[in-house]
Amino acid sequence: MNLYLTDGSEEGFFTAAFRACTDADCVVTSARNVQLAAGAELIDVQTDAERCERVRRFLRRYDARSLGEISLLLRRGCATKEMTALGYLRLIVQRRAPVRDMLAHPAVLEAMSEIKKVTQEAHRFKGFLRFMECSNGIYYAPFEPDNDVLELLFPHFARRFAAMPFAIHDVARQKAMLSDGRRRMLVHTEEKVDIPLSEGEQTMQALWKEYYASVNIAQRPHEKQMKGYMPVRYWKFLPEKQEEPKRPQ
Repeated sequence: MNLYLTDGSEEGFFTAAFRACTDADCVVTSARNVQLAAGAELIDVQTDAERCERVRRFLRRYDARSLGEISLLLRRGCATKEMTALGYLRLIVQRRAPVRDMLAHPAVLEAMSEIKKVTQEAHRFKGFLRFMECSNGIYYAPFEPDNDVLELLFPHFARRFAAMPFAIHDVARQKAMLSDGRRRMLVHTEEKVDIPLSEGEQTMQALWKEYYASVNIAQRPHEKQMKGYMPVRYWKFLPEKQEEPKRPQ
């Protein structure tokens, strides 16, 4: 059995798929902690622009829409994302036609289900993302999504904020997208970023926490209802869930 280890990029996946698509007994992954099965051969995939383009050209010929679907599959935050994408790609190669409507086929059903998880999370963060005003006037929103949805989410806020400078930071993947109203930029960040808040933001957060505490009835906890409205994994960056209110000195 061959194990194709990619760098996690689309280009790396398509390079691996050039061979793996016809390699029936293989695994394609970008997970660095994967364990080799007995007798497995590790193939460290080096991105090959020509092979990558040949696979993409094939997909554009028989189902151009599948390029976007595979891109979404590769944004899943799980170790099996490449194998799900490969199963979907193999079926398109076999049929030489779109297969997304073949929901009775396990590979298609799995692919459509995984795509939905990515798009749904991106949609949720359009309402869950919280922006904070920094001391330099930039509005900053950190988050830790399950899936790699930063690039999917950014255009929504770019339209909403127009000329306002802002940054959205995927803390888990250590990358951020920034806009000053004219230019957009993707940057890689350190594991921990210190963001000084403006005095107005600190005051607003303190007032909001006091309001939140005042309307919360200790004798009647409503944690279950809160979890129903917003899953716990989204609470980390909510001001009202931070322990100590911050007031300007």
